[in-house]
Order: sequence, then structure tokens, then C-alpha cells
Amino acid sequence: MRVIAYIATAGVAAIISFAFSMVIWKLSHRYRLYPKIRERDVHTRPTPRLGGAAMFLGVVAAFAVGALIPELAIVYSQPAHVWGLLGGALMIVLIGVADDIWDLDWLTKLAGQMLAAVLLAWSGIQFLSFPLPGIIVQLAPWQSLVITVFVIVLVMNAINFIDGLDGLVAGVAIIANGVFSVYVFVISSGPTGQSDYFNLAQLISAVLIGACLGFLPLNWHRARLFMGDAGALLTGLLMAASTIAVTGQIDPGALEETVGSARQFLPAFIPLLLPFAILIVPLLDFGLAVVRRLRAGKSPFTADRKHLHHRLLDMGHSHLHAVLILYGWTAAASIGMLLFLFIDTWWAALATLLGLVTCTLITLAPLSRRKAVEAAAQSTPTDAELARFDPLDAAAEDAPAPTADDAREVLEAIHEHDKEGTA
Repeated sequence: MRVIAYIATAGVAAIISFAFSMVIWKLSHRYRLYPKIRERDVHTRPTPRLGGAAMFLGVVAAFAVGALIPELAIVYSQPAHVWGLLGGALMIVLIGVADDIWDLDWLTKLAGQMLAAVLLAWSGIQFLSFPLPGIIVQLAPWQSLVITVFVIVLVMNAINFIDGLDGLVAGVAIIANGVFSVYVFVISSGPTGQSDYFNLAQLISAVLIGACLGFLPLNWHRARLFMGDAGALLTGLLMAASTIAVTGQIDPGALEETVGSARQFLPAFIPLLLPFAILIVPLLDFGLAVVRRLRAGKSPFTADRKHLHHRLLDMGHSHLHAVLILYGWTAAASIGMLLFLFIDTWWAALATLLGLVTCTLITLAPLSRRKAVEAAAQSTPTDAELARFDPLDAAAEDAPAPTADDAREVLEAIHEHDKEGTA
């Protein structure tokens, strides 16, 4: 059964990724293979950043085992796809490891990313067409190459941009690829039929989930090992490859026939919408970063401390809460989009809206706490302890949002003032 085969390869990737993560962690500490803490970093102690190499070894091992499983033979019937994928992955991991050790300039990294993307496209994993309702737009060879390379480089950098909190990239990848695996399984089980593209996409997703699961125990807060650029770029490359392998191969009419009647109009758009949904967090962060840096007259690849995860921390969320919130946004958008394949359009839209509203309320919760604390501080006689919570204080703009402990502290101080006033 195909599902068991995918689970087996994911298991191999997880075991190998975990084992080599432990080895790399121990060797990195023995030989001091970790960089100095940068100003924009959230962690406070030197931490090795070579976890991406362990993830890559898990991916290679899983593909090697997959070649021995008869149910996956259709994937290996096009060996150029597999070799191109692994070759591109090796190239990007080597670039990432070099950057993690020597801190390469952004032009060198971008050139390496484009070469890896070209290799992937040359192997046959590329956009051949775009599925739209009622029509499939065929692409010319040069259009296919340009769009494929652009999408791969975009996704790699988007994933790399959100790699700033413990467990964030690994968790987002597990959620996104889990949803994508369900989607591919559904469409490959209907009139669209089996194909090496669909099975390759599902195998890539399963292997990546396994590699991230194996790595996550050492990357959970407080992380003992980071995946570094090697791991983040590898994750982006594999996610882009699985998406491309499917998106350009789907007939919207057949998909509609698979998932429901003509009244369910949205399924025809799922091949284009789902990739954006599962990547909503990294793509949004990437887009905001590019706009922010270009407006400042800087390179889009200039590092700063204004990513979404940094903003969540500055709002008053804890490290763990910020990670879980970004998990929530990924789950709400991707699962919500997947629901359109299974239930009526309006019910799916309502469920998606509820999920996104819930995420919004949780995200903005510290702002309500900030306003409550500031209002309490302003209504109390000026005190050195309370002044830092007053928004009219000139220094308040640069201060982080009050945490739950801060809120308790100021309320206790106010209570003491009230007691003194009535004594």
C-alpha cells in the first residue's frame, strides 16, 4: 500500500536525521563549530548551525530506501527527476554549510541558489503549464525555465527568512507538507490517476516531514542545534519541488470531478491557491522584508531584526508562544484551503475565516494587555517603578510590550499605592 511506503520512507528520514543531528551536535561542541551570536539573533548562547547537513543525510537515506520499495517504483521510473532533486539538494546544502561557517555574501548565495534551481528544472521538475478553470495554459520552454527558477529561489529564501526561532521552520514544514500530502493523495486517487509527478511530490513531502521530525527534538526551545542556512534552504528547495511537480500537471476539470460537483467552483483553483496557503507565513514575511529593505535603500537580502517572529517577541509574546502562533497561522490557512476539497464552499470558507480570526485575536492579545497596563500606569501618581509603562514617557516607544509578569507587577504596585492612599 502506498501510504505505508510513504510512512516507511518518512520514518527512515526521521531516524537518520535524528542520529546525525546528535553526532553533529556533539562534534560541533567538541571542535567549537559554532558562530558568534549576532545582534539580530534571539538566542543568547553559542549554538551550532550545521543541522541542515543531518537533514540532508536523512533525505538521501530515505530516497535510497524508497528505491527498494515496489510501491514507489513509479517515482524511480524517471531517474532524472530523483538525481536532479538530490543533486540540487546537495548543491544547496554545500552552499548553506559554507555560509553557516564563513558567512558568504548574498550574491554568492543567490548565484548558488539559481544554479540549484536550474539543475532541478533541467532534470524535468518544472512548470510545464498552469491549470486554470476550463483551460490549461501551456508554457514555452524559456517561460517554463524562468518561472521554475524564480519560484524555487523565492520559496528557498522565504523559508530561510523565517528561520529565526527554535523549531519554527521545522514545525511549519511539517504542518505545510502534511496538508500538501493529503491534497496530493486525494487528487492522485481520482480520475487524475497515478503519475510519476504526483508520487514524486508525495514522496518528497513525506521525506521532508520525516527529516524535520528527526531534527526537531534538538531544535525545540531551547535549541541545542540549528538547521542553519543549509537546512532552511534545503527545506525550501524540497517544498518548491513537490509543489512544482504537481501544479503543472493537473487538469482542473478532472480535479472538479474528483472532489465534487460543478457548484464547488473553488477546487479548480486549489492547484494555484494551496501552495500560497501552505507558505503564507514565509511568503508574507519575505514580501514585507523586501519592501521594507528596498524602501530603506538597502539590498533585499540585508539582514535585520524586523521579521514577523521578531515583531511577535516585541509585542510581548514569549519565544514558545511566537512559534505556536506562526504554527497556527500556517495550519489555519493550509487546512482551511484543503477543506474546500471535502465540504461545501461556504462551510469551508466559514471554517477558514474562524481559524484566521482566532489566530488574529491570539496574535494581538499582548496589545490589549499593553493598553490596560499603560492606562493603569497613567491613572496612578508618577512613580519610578510605573513610569516605564506610561506611553507618554519619551523612552516608552523603544520599550518592548509588557509581558504577563510586567502586568502583574504594575497592578501590584498600583494596589500598594491605593493602600497607602487609604491608610
